[in-house]
Amino acid sequence: MENISITDIRNIGIMAHIDAGKTTTTERILYYTGRVHQIGEVDDGASTMDWMAQEKERGITITSASTSCYWKNHKINIIDTPGHVDFTVEVERSLRILDGAVGLFSSVEGVEAQSETVWKQANKYKIPRIAYLNKMDRTGADFDNVINMMRERLSSNPVRIQIPIGKENYFTGVVDLVKMKSYIWHDETLGATFDERDIPKDIEEEANKYREILLEELSMFDDNIAEKFLEGVFVPEDEIKSAIRKGTIEHQIVPVLTGSSFKNKGVQKLLDAIVYYLPSPLDVPSVIGIDVGSGKEISKKPSIHESLSALVFKIATDPFVGKLAYTRIYSGILKSGMRVYNSRTDKTERISKVFDMHAKKKTELSEAGPGEIIALFGIKNAKTGDTISDPSNRIVLENLIFPEPVISIAIEPRTKADQDKLFDVLHKLSEEDPTFKTHVNKETGQTLISGMGELHLEIIIDRMMREFGVKANIGQPRVAYKETITEVVIINKRYIKQTGGKGQYAQVKLIFRKAAKGSGFKFNNKIVKGVIPKEFIPSVEEGVREALYTGPLAGFPVIDIECDLVDGSFHEVDSSPLSFKIASSIATKEAFGKANPIFLEPIMKLEIITPEAYLGDIIGDLNKRRGRLEHIESRKDAQIIVGYAPLSELFGYATDLRSASQGRAVNSMMFDHYEEVNKNIEGKLREKFGIL
Repeated sequence: MENISITDIRNIGIMAHIDAGKTTTTERILYYTGRVHQIGEVDDGASTMDWMAQEKERGITITSASTSCYWKNHKINIIDTPGHVDFTVEVERSLRILDGAVGLFSSVEGVEAQSETVWKQANKYKIPRIAYLNKMDRTGADFDNVINMMRERLSSNPVRIQIPIGKENYFTGVVDLVKMKSYIWHDETLGATFDERDIPKDIEEEANKYREILLEELSMFDDNIAEKFLEGVFVPEDEIKSAIRKGTIEHQIVPVLTGSSFKNKGVQKLLDAIVYYLPSPLDVPSVIGIDVGSGKEISKKPSIHESLSALVFKIATDPFVGKLAYTRIYSGILKSGMRVYNSRTDKTERISKVFDMHAKKKTELSEAGPGEIIALFGIKNAKTGDTISDPSNRIVLENLIFPEPVISIAIEPRTKADQDKLFDVLHKLSEEDPTFKTHVNKETGQTLISGMGELHLEIIIDRMMREFGVKANIGQPRVAYKETITEVVIINKRYIKQTGGKGQYAQVKLIFRKAAKGSGFKFNNKIVKGVIPKEFIPSVEEGVREALYTGPLAGFPVIDIECDLVDGSFHEVDSSPLSFKIASSIATKEAFGKANPIFLEPIMKLEIITPEAYLGDIIGDLNKRRGRLEHIESRKDAQIIVGYAPLSELFGYATDLRSASQGRAVNSMMFDHYEEVNKNIEGKLREKFGIL
């Protein structure tokens, strides 16, 4: 193991909206920490972290790349996460295993749709954050406006620990409000060197004002600073740093820094802030899990003296090595060659190799300890969200929950040789990405692949053909509808099957009703004790759940259903778990047919940023697409339209929007909820699927 104390490890993510400069900032971090010896540019397709061919071509981050670097005797493990909404799950699973994060915002656009989404995801996992306002050199940069947006849209408490010197073309450096010094970067050294100077006279008053505000904010939760601040006594730099760190880790404040990563200004000070203010694995609460043997809740401290507990947060298929399991170690030591227990499979497996990852490059390690983020080779059956632990101290950590795909495309192999290869590749890709699903339609025999959006599936298909060499024909995108019921139905079903030997017998009485929107499925056991033996009850629920996969209208999954098991009967000899499962499944399918089933369609949340000149046309077009306007925000140079529209009306929308606005409007969309279709659309869907 490297000679780095756990107190000197920082596990951080860089999260933001697409095009805010995440990957550019990460490239600068790697350059200034000596991890790479030249700066890779996203615009040139030469960045270190966007290593996939699809990322280089599109200039966007698709997969969470992992790397580590060293700054001021600290090891910083960095996850560079995607900003496009189709890849939100990459952000979700990365946040689950991080201790801190850098929220990166463009100083021009400020808080955008996806930056708001990832901020809320980070709230869910209670991750301490610092904010970095990038692109201060760009036309329209407005430092104060972004801080106001953070306060309003993110309900956070942003506190300036820096202010910019100049803006747009005149942005030259920053004032550090902790040290009360200014820093001016040298263009000729690509920002590798800078001068520390006194604060320029023209912004001295502003700097003093925000220094006062900083101390006032810190005094709200730090008694030592409160006392000195009220008495007008000078507060030393180390005490201010200590208070900022405390406030950040306790979610009292979000320290705000600024810079221009592309122009090589501000990144070293961001690295200082990561080391000074973001938590080590020891500063965050111990991980909580369930003891597999006793079922009791236990916590694991990040210590080498605890037994091993770790979480697999990502599966990647390396063309040369094979399957890699990206893993965060929470406690204990993980060594190459050791056997580990997987709580999902209830089996032990041997780890062949442990790697330290730098994007796609690997460095083999003999062992790794608490707080480390590494990649494992040799665990064949691992999936995203699996807990691995010591076989003699088995534990299961909280799993990850992923959203259901909302869009499908039919795919068929071109040749017999491609057929076998296709299913193997689809299996590998679905292991990598839990929001990518494949299934075969029993009626048509078609293979359908499903994902979170058009770009998501486009990337999957591109990888399949280019990376894995599969040739296939691709159909048109289709909406992943769902079905539900509208009436209460009571059904009493008896299942009897007599064969030569032991027969099968089960009787269930079930009540089905529509549940609240977004509730999924709820099963209530209301059986009187003894009517059905309790060991058969889980089989009843299993049978109902199985029947939910194919709805009565067009075979789409059924959601928002509540089921009560109220009565039944059994046979001493012929009843079995299987007979109750079959009886329940048959009863469910019969009930759904009588319960006036309807279609539900996925509704997307849209955010459109447009110059005012196109506002009326865009709203008119949104209305034609059965859209619903939520609100319009005015920005200095643009209007932001927020609304909802059915996914079925939004295929190709980005292209249509560009055409309607001469390429000046941009949009982002993400799945929000399922909604009943109106009578007109219901009729069209019934006609389309041949339903009488």
